[in-house]
Amino acid sequence: MVSNPVHGLPLLPGTSFKDFTKTAFHRSQTLGYRNGYAIVRRPTVGIGGDRLQFNQLSQAELDELANKAPVLTYGQPKQAPPADFIPAHVAFDKKVLKFDAYFQEDVPMSTEEHYRIRQVNIYYYLEDDSMSVIEPVVENSGIPQGKLIKRQRLAKNDRGDHYHWKDLNRGINITIYGKTFRIVDCDRFTQVFLESQGIELNPPEKMALDPYTELRKQPLRKYVTPSDFDQLKQFLTFDKQVLRFYAIWDDTDSMYGECRTYVIHYYLMDDTVEIREVHERNDGRDPFPLLMNRQRMPKVLVENAKNFPQCVLEISDQEVLEWFTAKDFIVGKSLTILGRTFFIYDCDPFTRRYYKEKFGIADLPRIDVSKQEPPPVKQELPPYNGYGLVEDSAQNCFALIPKAPKKDIIKMLVNDNKVLRYLAALESPIPEDKDRRFVFSYFLATDMISIFEPPVRNSGIIGGKYLGRTKVVKPYSTVDNPIYYGPSDFFIGAVIEVFGHRFIILDTDEYVLKYMESNAAQYSPEALASIQNHVQKREAPAPESESKQTEKDPGVQELEALIDTIQKQLKDHSCKENMHEAFQIYDKEASGYVDREMFFKICESLNVPIDDSLVKEVSWNVVSLS
Repeated sequence: MVSNPVHGLPLLPGTSFKDFTKTAFHRSQTLGYRNGYAIVRRPTVGIGGDRLQFNQLSQAELDELANKAPVLTYGQPKQAPPADFIPAHVAFDKKVLKFDAYFQEDVPMSTEEHYRIRQVNIYYYLEDDSMSVIEPVVENSGIPQGKLIKRQRLAKNDRGDHYHWKDLNRGINITIYGKTFRIVDCDRFTQVFLESQGIELNPPEKMALDPYTELRKQPLRKYVTPSDFDQLKQFLTFDKQVLRFYAIWDDTDSMYGECRTYVIHYYLMDDTVEIREVHERNDGRDPFPLLMNRQRMPKVLVENAKNFPQCVLEISDQEVLEWFTAKDFIVGKSLTILGRTFFIYDCDPFTRRYYKEKFGIADLPRIDVSKQEPPPVKQELPPYNGYGLVEDSAQNCFALIPKAPKKDIIKMLVNDNKVLRYLAALESPIPEDKDRRFVFSYFLATDMISIFEPPVRNSGIIGGKYLGRTKVVKPYSTVDNPIYYGPSDFFIGAVIEVFGHRFIILDTDEYVLKYMESNAAQYSPEALASIQNHVQKREAPAPESESKQTEKDPGVQELEALIDTIQKQLKDHSCKENMHEAFQIYDKEASGYVDREMFFKICESLNVPIDDSLVKEVSWNVVSLS
């Protein structure tokens, strides 16, 4: 058994051995640098430092060398010194090969040309084997020209190979980024360089020309048709004579359409028509003065021209049977110009004189085309739903954010704290409701009514506030035009219907009589007389039998006991002397009475320790006795 592996043995288990003396297993370096450039060198040893067998001489070569006799005549030949290494960027600096080529481009969106020939120059830079394609700029071509492909190495196939100067020649096609370029010729330097490198050049070809460009170079054909009409005479006769018409175009039937105003000019010198748009201040339109340029207007077209798309139809004398003339423009008539209908409603004085002299039309009155504004649409409010007041509910229809209805400030200031009170009974078929009494308070400042029912002991009915402050609608009024109860509706014997409940007015206080006498114009004579008669009966002296019976009435005795209790509470109060003066100040009517709210306000201002429950009980007893 040997330590080194034996060459030639099959790689089977037991026939291959490792050399444990080897410590290095790296591969030999195959790249090197010479004069700053990377070069490839063939390795002489393999992995682990073993010498490669294919780099050694074979046995036949060794035998030939052993049997060869040396040359004795002149000795060994001297080898010439190697030439100096010159880098490519130095040897081929600023040396560029130029080829003339063209490529064909399809034009699908034009009726005048189907394809386009674009001439280019292909430059090959020898220093780094890069190429660029540049198209000479043609003035007013409308095509982005100049550098089509920037300088770079260009791939010639899918394997990653790049174009070399050996691949370029005259009369061949090369494909760059999907475009096929046809090389037709090259310059003198390129020809000399390729021939010096042993490349046989193909004969040059002619540069292909663009058919549309050559067509544009041809002079336009002019058709001169003799005519018996003397246009020069018409020009000299009607020069600077223009007929002016005022017209409208009504397009209100279409979506977002409107009625627009135009001025139509008819030039007598050459029978051309011009339409100008009339702009108004802040009309929101772009300031384009002309709707249609000055030109001859066709009136009747031939049959074939009607079906042909007018967007591509060049109208000439062959497509037109009749043109618009001056006799077609008459005030009060409509005419269709290029699919748009104009109504002529007026003209200038020169036009009127021309029509009178030329056509004998003396009367061309102006037609009023101003549209009358439609009558304002009456706002209809939705039906009242029964919640709140009608005026408050109607504010939801006037604004997105409802506002409170306007109030009569003067009335509120004049009638502030003025309340009319009435005693009423409930008209009801139920026997328990016959003895119930209610106090109506009519607030003159807001025309609102509140109803209070004084509690009665052992009656089985809870008294208190029966109706808060609100306006009460009369039963016969409509929902759209509600009529509320006013002061003139309250008198002795009047029936007040409040939301389906009927009340009969039984009594009033003295302030109501004073208010009615001071404002007698608001009340009927019968209503004023009923209040006066009732007050006189109430103030008349009662018979002795009735007074004795009253003195013995337990309700009167209970009222006097409550009054004594209140007097005892106020007996030792410090502000007793000022109370009389305060009540006289607030009793502006000098009636000897103040309302309940004013009574509590005065007591609160003087810090009177009065019990609220006692005062309420006194008021309830007074109402029940009355």
